[in-house]
Amino acid sequence: MNQNIIQISHLSKTYKDGTVALENINLNITDGEIIALLGPNGAGKTTLISAICGITNISSGKVTVGGYDVVENYKKTRALIGLVPQEIALQPFEKVIDVVRYSRNLFGCANDDAHIEKILRRLLLWDKKDKRIVELSGGMKRRVIIAKALSHEPKILFLDEPTAGVDVDLRFDMWELIKKLREDGTTIILTTHYIEEAEEIADRISIIDKGKIQLTEQKAELMQRLGKKVINIKLDQEIDIQLFSDEHNLSQGSDKASIIMHYSDAKKDDSLDRLLIKIKKEKYKIVNIETDEKSLEEIFLDVVGK
Repeated sequence: MNQNIIQISHLSKTYKDGTVALENINLNITDGEIIALLGPNGAGKTTLISAICGITNISSGKVTVGGYDVVENYKKTRALIGLVPQEIALQPFEKVIDVVRYSRNLFGCANDDAHIEKILRRLLLWDKKDKRIVELSGGMKRRVIIAKALSHEPKILFLDEPTAGVDVDLRFDMWELIKKLREDGTTIILTTHYIEEAEEIADRISIIDKGKIQLTEQKAELMQRLGKKVINIKLDQEIDIQLFSDEHNLSQGSDKASIIMHYSDAKKDDSLDRLLIKIKKEKYKIVNIETDEKSLEEIFLDVVGK
């Protein structure tokens, strides 16, 4: 069983103006996993990353990375981490290969052109190694930032909204790259507000809102536990849901002409049969019946209460 490479205990962050950015965060991150920190803008995702990386001061609580305290052993913990921030901040007239080499040297690592080449090839940047940053597209610049983050061979990679503002094709490329990095043994912490991103690549999902972690679960278990199936009964006209809701746990579809029943209720005895009989008795005509399953997006919206 993999060990926890990051342990966060009762972490809080309050700014001088009294703003509470993080409140009593408890989270363990397992060596070699991909965990998605999912939350709306302003939820505290970037602040949490900054606290773990030692970029922002912790108000209270404790964070360890690889067994080292991030405050007491800052240099050791920071050396274990590669950080890909949201902002693209690169020297425009430097060559790609020089930018990545320089980043490696900043961590006190000896030159290793074989390692730099491996990273640049993996990121499809090798043929751009002698290009200046200013000559690259936005997507390629984002790849350079990832190359910088990987230059010192970190065990942990933080990706803060890695696909924000990039086109769909590049987003899919990024997802494949992240999966390959995990295969290499890198632990990946990803912040995103793209639900499909978390659904596609994460092993676990942690939903954060208003500075608090609302839940953390294996993605598959979360989908199974909260992504309940529903039965959608489409009728020929708008309905009065009150006629049916006394007896069953029902809701009205957005089109006002559908009855939505939770699958778990439908499996109990003959409740679906009784509902269908009542629909006919009330002189409604059934146009269609279909089953559907809650998506991760719907689960997320339920959890954050929007």
